[in-house]
Amino acid sequence: MHKPSDIVLESKPPQLEDVDFSKARYEDKDTYERELKDVQQQLLCLQQALFHQQQRAIVVFQGWDASGKGGAIRRLTQPLDPRGFHVYPIGPPTADERSRHYLYRFQSRLPAGGSMAIFDRSWYERVLVERVEKLIPDATWERAYQEMNEFERTLTDDGVRIVKIFLHITPEEQLKRFSERLNNPVKQWKLTPDDIRNRELWPQYHEAINDMLRYTSTEASPWHVIPGDKKWYARVAVLKTVFQTLSAGLDLTPPPLDAELIRLAEEDLGLRIKQ
Repeated sequence: MHKPSDIVLESKPPQLEDVDFSKARYEDKDTYERELKDVQQQLLCLQQALFHQQQRAIVVFQGWDASGKGGAIRRLTQPLDPRGFHVYPIGPPTADERSRHYLYRFQSRLPAGGSMAIFDRSWYERVLVERVEKLIPDATWERAYQEMNEFERTLTDDGVRIVKIFLHITPEEQLKRFSERLNNPVKQWKLTPDDIRNRELWPQYHEAINDMLRYTSTEASPWHVIPGDKKWYARVAVLKTVFQTLSAGLDLTPPPLDAELIRLAEEDLGLRIKQ
């Protein structure tokens, strides 16, 4: 196994066994909705700060099938200006992408200054799906840990802010959500034969996920594992994690109004700035 030698890994990286589901819940909907609204307002301020300071941000989502990635992304983007972010749902690579280095299709989707890129699955599929499904030789996914750490380090060294989230659910909760999707005409499209088949490989994915967390949770780009059995809790926890991580060291104070804008508003429109 290729362990990165010159990148500092977390001394105690998260593991799936460490996740505590017992307290990950809200007792009432009012509390959930209030906290959701509060953190969404904070995220809007964060987006404006990213824009004004021309900062770049990346949010990476990984998780089990039906773990709630889509629902969390919807709540994350709901308050934001759509011009300032792009969501990339990552599926199997195209024929053209397969002919190139696997990081190519992610490098071509990196955010511009003042914007945010959100990846619904990511480059980590190389050490998850491609590993478990044996789509590539062992040596190829083994060296990918270092490749991905180096890729992220080039980004953080260049000032890009990265937050990596893994949504963890129990097999019992996943089966419950599969049943809900199967019996709900509006959600049936979400359930695929691959989702069902992947349940048979739960132990292999469990091992692959823990290895991913162990070898790619670095001090610069740590993983945040969030218990997802209770959707309300998971959504708020995701949004709080995104805000706290991306806002660290960032001045969230709105910039002062441009003097020329004030002059034009006063002289041409007769408007006055309220003090």
